[in-house]
Amino acid sequence: MKHVDIYTDGACRGNPGKGGWGAILVYGKTEKELSGGERSTTNNRMELTAAIKALSALKERCEVTLYSDSKYMIDAIEKKWVYSWRDKGWKKADKSPALNPDLWEKLLKLIEKHEIKFVWVKGHAGHSYNERCDKLATDFADSFED
Repeated sequence: MKHVDIYTDGACRGNPGKGGWGAILVYGKTEKELSGGERSTTNNRMELTAAIKALSALKERCEVTLYSDSKYMIDAIEKKWVYSWRDKGWKKADKSPALNPDLWEKLLKLIEKHEIKFVWVKGHAGHSYNERCDKLATDFADSFED
């Protein structure tokens, strides 16, 4: 099975506001950059979208290490909160609605398709791929006119 490293980041100018996401897929010496965004969104939606778009770009089942500075995404998956939210009809333990169920559903389907290890990296701390993803995301967010 091929191993791919994926680096992702989301950004938002205001929260909600103009948003962007960036992802870099690394397979051997090959790198592919992806980016996109939405005129009105939240930072967490962009973080999830970056992971979804990156994983969706894979053409076959892969072993993936996905690096993100999103504690929201990493903790929800690694601590299994998202599975509990889904099992409770997208409600959190305190009965409040879980946010972004549409994106979580997409991400969970992709998680089932691949073997993925999620790794949290500290944002804005000089990690070269994280910094590049941040630039892709913020450049896209900034491309929307006011």
